[in-house]
Amino acid sequence: MKGLFISGSGTNVGKTFIAQHLIRLLASTRKVSVRKPVESDCENQNGRLIPKDALLLSKACNINEPINKVCRYKFEACSSAQMASQALGLKLTLDDLVDACMADEFVVVEGAGGLLSPIAIQALNSDLIQVLDMPVVLVIKDVLGAVNQALLSINAAQRYGLNISMLVLNQIQPNLLKNAQEIAQYTDIDISVFNQDDLAAFESQVEKILLVI
Repeated sequence: MKGLFISGSGTNVGKTFIAQHLIRLLASTRKVSVRKPVESDCENQNGRLIPKDALLLSKACNINEPINKVCRYKFEACSSAQMASQALGLKLTLDDLVDACMADEFVVVEGAGGLLSPIAIQALNSDLIQVLDMPVVLVIKDVLGAVNQALLSINAAQRYGLNISMLVLNQIQPNLLKNAQEIAQYTDIDISVFNQDDLAAFESQVEKILLVI
């Protein structure tokens, strides 16, 4: 199965936001499915759980699939996928999540939390990526401390033998920190800075990387 896995240094770094842009770029030249195999902190609407991130990802792709296929496992609790499932007595396994990621077309999969966040029974996001054997886009929030977060995540990825195809610094607030230059001193991974005011530069750089995936 050919695809791309979106992960990050942790929660609230903008994985879904960056994923939407990447999906739209990919969808301009190919058919793209999306999967958010498990999502916590879903909104409960009259007993129905609404996976907000999965819905945003689904709207960005060019294949219309039921939301239950895009996101098979949905939890209301705001906790790790492992804890949320166990709280309901559900034994969510790595095999379950791998099966939930299956798609006929090129698929963009978004994980839950960071590379080493628990996602199923005795399984981390890194374990899921290993089995899916997909290149990873690593999203880091471009703030003070981003260099440390980026290098820790890169080291974790290398430990698990993961292939990081690109590191995206998500510049939610414009700054002069020059984190990209700092990180580049310690890795040869392609680094892109997402800035809402300079989308053309980001898209131009990313398109070159996506061409080889």
